[in-house]
Amino acid sequence: MSESRPTTRRARPTFTDQEALQFHAQGRPGKLEVVATKPMATQRDLSLAYSPGVAVPVLAIAEDPALAFDYTAKGNLVAVVSNGTAILGLGNRGALASKPVMEGKAVLFKRFADIDAFDLEVGTEDPEAVINCVRYLGPTFGGINLEDIKAPECFIIEERLRELMDIPVFHDDQHGTAIIAAAGVINALHLTGRDISQAKLVVNGAGAAGIACIELLKAMGFGNQNVILCDTKGVVHAGRTEGMNQWKSAHAVETSKRTLAEAIEGADIVFGLSVKGAFTPDMIRAMAPQPIIFAMANPDPEITVEEVAQVRDDAIVATGRSDYPNQVNNVLGFPYIFRGALDVRATTINMEMKIAAAQALAALAREDVPDEVAAAYQGTRPRFGRDYIIPVPFDPRLIHTIPPAVAKAAMDTGVARKPIPAMDGYRAQLSARRDPVAGTLNRIFERVRKFPKRVVFAEGEEEVVIRAAVSFVNQGLGTAILVGREDRVLANADAAGIDLSGRDNIEIHNAAKSDRNLVYAQFLYARMQRKGLLFRDCQRLINQDRNHFAASMVALGDADAMVTGATRNYSVALDDVRHVIDHKPGHRVIGVSLCLARGRIVLVADTAIHEMPSAPEIAGIAVEAAGVARRLGYEPRVALLSFSTFGHPKAERAEKVQEAVKILDGMRVDFEYDGEMSADVALNREVLAQYPFSRLKQPANVLVMPAFHSASISTRMLQELGGAQVLGPLIVGLDKPVQIVSLGATDTDLVNMAALAAFNIGG
Repeated sequence: MSESRPTTRRARPTFTDQEALQFHAQGRPGKLEVVATKPMATQRDLSLAYSPGVAVPVLAIAEDPALAFDYTAKGNLVAVVSNGTAILGLGNRGALASKPVMEGKAVLFKRFADIDAFDLEVGTEDPEAVINCVRYLGPTFGGINLEDIKAPECFIIEERLRELMDIPVFHDDQHGTAIIAAAGVINALHLTGRDISQAKLVVNGAGAAGIACIELLKAMGFGNQNVILCDTKGVVHAGRTEGMNQWKSAHAVETSKRTLAEAIEGADIVFGLSVKGAFTPDMIRAMAPQPIIFAMANPDPEITVEEVAQVRDDAIVATGRSDYPNQVNNVLGFPYIFRGALDVRATTINMEMKIAAAQALAALAREDVPDEVAAAYQGTRPRFGRDYIIPVPFDPRLIHTIPPAVAKAAMDTGVARKPIPAMDGYRAQLSARRDPVAGTLNRIFERVRKFPKRVVFAEGEEEVVIRAAVSFVNQGLGTAILVGREDRVLANADAAGIDLSGRDNIEIHNAAKSDRNLVYAQFLYARMQRKGLLFRDCQRLINQDRNHFAASMVALGDADAMVTGATRNYSVALDDVRHVIDHKPGHRVIGVSLCLARGRIVLVADTAIHEMPSAPEIAGIAVEAAGVARRLGYEPRVALLSFSTFGHPKAERAEKVQEAVKILDGMRVDFEYDGEMSADVALNREVLAQYPFSRLKQPANVLVMPAFHSASISTRMLQELGGAQVLGPLIVGLDKPVQIVSLGATDTDLVNMAALAAFNIGG
């Protein structure tokens, strides 16, 4: 038995230490930067942003402090505060060492709830000093997230700051875990037919999370005498004096039980917030029928799912691990709880708001899973039941489910300074804040992990490619095949500090020495003998050109997919591949780029293949691009773009786009489309509304360009000037899965493309 977070071991990594250090050091060090939200291009801009224009909001806020939410970033700004005394699973490493974690927390706030966050590392272990440091920062922030502060100091700090500040103060290590676990308990009680007021609960671990779990569950209806708390000294019982404090004493009960094993006997539910191995099979065997076991120690649970299964076939089990069902993950809570609290300008996060968040999470798990989430499970749609009592972290519904529940609870309890009059509109606004590219990539990665593939990395001697292959394997995506000379691959890996020894899932294939060399050469010759190549030419290509060799592996079934392009021009790499692999029958090979800008994702085609497509080709591109949108989980709305909109201005070059629309009419496709139209009509709801006859009822999410050059130029300009994130071009329409990165791609680019190839995004 133990308090929470005592261990210094880390969870099983999906990366090397060097990869982690490189990730944090590459480019701009760290994970955050400050970006201006207003234009700063002219002298007038600067005058408005600073002197003399800034004096106007200063005077307005001095007269009415509430206007700070309107004229400054305060209303969407959270401070992530730590003194580093209980860094996740690593113990007391000091304030400075906690900075990477706090930056990471800030990134999660932004990624999941579009909340800006600054990390503040306070260099003291004195609770009073921390309180005095933070209390005076209230004018700057809309909320305070306390993190990785050890118990019992964390209780003191949070309690005092809540009293002293008029903005939400929330210690996530306590309440985040409690809220997610409570959601799981609600559903576990439902599945087992138990009454919350009668259920018997044992909590092992009397640290921050353990105490918070008990307080929340009691507030939700657990009977005081039905909850037993245990710590390193055993049961926290009435009359005990050893190792006690006021927070433990508040939950001491009258009982004759003194050990964890005695407390667990006959219990309905057991919570572990302690250490690996704290729960034994005998303890689990002694629990009541249909036991509910939340083994939440990090990085290793108190007992594994497999160990429970050996002694009980009627248990519901949750852990903190992503590789087991029912993960208790705090990212399901804190971003959305703060989102709701900030949006109503709450003065605090009270118990009612926490209960509302838990209930909303529980209700979400009971709903049918949408296609966007189900896509990650490839044919096995998760359904509410023993292995699905808590939503998954990348469920896109979280952003418009949890914040409204929290906001409503704040309004109902009188702590909201700006009530939201129309919840439906608020939900729609929240949906637009989600990061669709990250969510899409995560779903693809999850699907590939369930069905790992053999992926060929054609340029296997390059350091960046070796790093990508190692990362691909470490993330559980499958087997990486490096094409290259073994001595060169190993030497370059060693020079880069990458250890390839003992890795069963990384293979090195020397094209010239491969026992499949002749088979590949004969295969290539059969394809190219009437295209000007002799057998010796084909043999040389297989021996010396890694794209031809890698593509032959995929074509003949020795690998599932291929990625290349880091050292070779895109069009050259594509020509190499097409010597070996044909287009899919009935399909057209095109390039599609995914563009994320201002919180929305748009697919752009064709960005790689057709230089000046004809009308039939434009129609075919539209059909292929719509198919990609569907494979990514989006319902396609296709706009065929031109500089002309529905005949104005008249232009000869727009006629082929008009003809393409007529071709689509004749094909009777099953998606929305229209054209010709300019980009602003396709993307801007207000401008589109000026054309009520348009078949597009909402802005387009697939843009078909009239020419390769316009597609390529527009996506690159978006990336460089507009700050858009662009993924691709993705190759669509080949008969085998192949993806090509841009020249000079990073290891992350290569891994993303390898995963997309393994997923077979190209159909």
